[in-house]
Order: sequence, then C-alpha cells, then structure tokens
Amino acid sequence: MEVEPLYQLTAHCPACQHDFKTSRIRPKFKQVERMDSDFCPHYKQEALNPDYYVVQVCDRCGCATTEHAKKTWTEQDVAQFNAQVSAHFSSRDYGGERTLAQAIETYKLALLTAQTVNENSRIIAGLLHHMAWLYRYQGNQQQEERYMRFALDAYREVYERDAGSDVNDARLIYMMGELHRRLGEFNEAAMHFSRLIHDKRIMDAAMIRAAREQWAEMREQMHKLKLEVPDEMFEEKKFTI
Repeated sequence: MEVEPLYQLTAHCPACQHDFKTSRIRPKFKQVERMDSDFCPHYKQEALNPDYYVVQVCDRCGCATTEHAKKTWTEQDVAQFNAQVSAHFSSRDYGGERTLAQAIETYKLALLTAQTVNENSRIIAGLLHHMAWLYRYQGNQQQEERYMRFALDAYREVYERDAGSDVNDARLIYMMGELHRRLGEFNEAAMHFSRLIHDKRIMDAAMIRAAREQWAEMREQMHKLKLEVPDEMFEEKKFTI
C-alpha cells in the first residue's frame, strides 16, 4: 500500500480547549534540495514543504500556535485572544493539505496569536523569519525584505534582552549579521560576523565557519556594487575552529 506524504495528528487548543486535526509531512518525504545562508530550506517537491504545516490552527476559534508555543494560557491571555483575534475569525479548516497561500495565512494567524498573548520573543522572531521564507518561495521580494526587517528587529530584541548573560548565542549573532547582509546593511553585518570570528568565548565552529563564508560573500557583493570595502575586510584572520 502506498504511503501518503501527509499524516494527521490531534492538537489541543489552549484558547477554547477544542481538540482539532492538523497535518504534518512524513519524514521520508522531507527532501531538502538546498539551504540558503539564513537556513531557509528548499525542497525537491514544493508541495511537500514541511514549513507549510508548522502552524496548527484551531478551526473553531482561530488560535494558531506551533509545537514550541506555551501550552497553558492565563485567563487574561484567553480574554485578550478572544477579543482581538477570535472575535474576527471566520471558522475554517486548515487541517488538510495546504497551499503556499494558505501557509502564509496560518503564519499570519500565528503572529496575531503570539503577539496577543505575549508569547516568547524568540518564537515571535522565528515566525517572522519563516514568513520571510514563505514570501521567498513565492518570489515576492518586497514582502520577503519587509519580514526580514521585522525578524531582524525581533532577533535584536532577544539579543539585547539576554545581554550580559553567560550565554553566547552564536546562531542568533550570525542570523542578525546575515539578515543585515541580505538587506544591504553591510557595516552592521560586518560587526556581527566579526564578533563571531574574533570573540574567543564563542566556540560554535559551524557558526564561525558560516560567518567567514558570508564575510567573503559580502566582500564580493560590495565590489559588484562598487562600494568601498574597509581594509580589515581584506585581512586574513588566524583562528582555530
């Protein structure tokens, strides 16, 4: 018997306590063709993109969350969600197969939900970045850049909130640098890549390597755009991975 790419599971709504169906792509069908430098995956079969199914949407009230979102809401969370989101939601079912356009709809609902109930800022940043990816798949550069900007601001908020902690979040630093680069903000990008490369406290070899690669890519971009490249961007820095 042929196995279908999609399978369904039951999710529980933290807003209205309703159980509903949501779909996922089976692991064997998740075939990545290539990965962009900001970790956006491109799949061999566009219709089998797991990102389309990250958000689970309650068909009754419109509550849209991900597996990493908080599972228990306060009475205030529920009241705010009901007033700001559910009251304007027309019941519809996202439990089956989704198109790219439908995936975008689910992420917009997830952002509304997350912002309404004061979800963890890292989750909001991730949703915004995923939105940029969805518009990249769609070929909508204007919206892609718009959501990259939103994501960058959200990542910066996370970084500034955690400043002074003992955690050196190399992936977060890299992501800020790469989004700055993609938005053409090369000085800001260089600042983040440089920190990854030279800060001895950062030990994440993969992110250090990625920063070096994007540092070189940015140098080429600046040459093509006939922009002045600072001398330090030509220097080969010695460090151990």
